[in-house]
Amino acid sequence: MTPNSTDYDLSLPRKRVAAGVLFFDEHNRVLLVDPTYKTPWEIPGGAVETDESPREGARRELKEELGLDLEPGRLLGIDWTSPRPSRSEGVVFIFDGSQLTPEQLAAIQLQPDELRAHEYVPLNQIDQRLLPVLARRVHACADARAQHTTVYLENGTPP
Repeated sequence: MTPNSTDYDLSLPRKRVAAGVLFFDEHNRVLLVDPTYKTPWEIPGGAVETDESPREGARRELKEELGLDLEPGRLLGIDWTSPRPSRSEGVVFIFDGSQLTPEQLAAIQLQPDELRAHEYVPLNQIDQRLLPVLARRVHACADARAQHTTVYLENGTPP
């Protein structure tokens, strides 16, 4: 008996998908957020929901976390992350958020059940705030932004 396409599709592996957005200020610092439910700091974004595109997921997360309804910019990078004790393998999409206007920055409303704080951090200091894999990802995507390209990563590093 040959399985139908639905059976086949359901038998395929599933991966966790997330999307984040990099915002920069006029000094090329990156906007980081401090989640209430985990440590350390992160970039704005989160898990992509079922039947939601990564871009839609990033936009929804910006609205939920920061109170900003913004369309993410171009794709800066895709990062495959290997499984680790606390997480399954996943694919992370990073979009360019460009530079927030003073009005947008003033309009940020952190969701108290999700975020404690937000702060622009110089690129040379993000290693102290982020998990190593995320710090590598942010550096690679910041470079891709500066070079007007898109980068493919595995665990935050180009293969």
